[in-house]
Amino acid sequence: MDEIGPVQLVSIGFDPGVDFEGRIIDELAKLESDRTIRVLDLLFIARDPDSEETVVLEHPHAADFGGVVGALLGIEVDGDDADHALGFSAEDIQQMAAGLGPGEAAGLVLIEHVWARDLRKVFRATGGRIIGEGFLTPETIRAVEPQIAAISDAIAAGER
Repeated sequence: MDEIGPVQLVSIGFDPGVDFEGRIIDELAKLESDRTIRVLDLLFIARDPDSEETVVLEHPHAADFGGVVGALLGIEVDGDDADHALGFSAEDIQQMAAGLGPGEAAGLVLIEHVWARDLRKVFRATGGRIIGEGFLTPETIRAVEPQIAAISDAIAAGER
């Protein structure tokens, strides 16, 4: 695992009737080509509007994806039943899917933060270890937005 950057599972909810139009896949491909991230797995699921069933949504550009995230959800995708935790328990992932309302969908993207590989190596080489990590929600950012804006402005002023 020394050669892999931090791995994150991102779960995004969508309202009923959303047309994905391939824009998400296109943006992920762009980020991969920029070597910012690497998509390890991707799965789109939906809650059937007439039942409590979670179904896997087909996407022509993601034919080889879904096995790892599907295993985390307890959904068999193409016979792959690998056991992975990735910071979430299988129960946590299943609760994400169960939280969908009728007709709602979710995209679950397992990404490696390629940009952070060398930073992770330096942390480890100096005896450090990650004791926590996470992204701030928009609500949390709003609480400290003036401070973040001031820091950003100061950095931008120094770059001129």
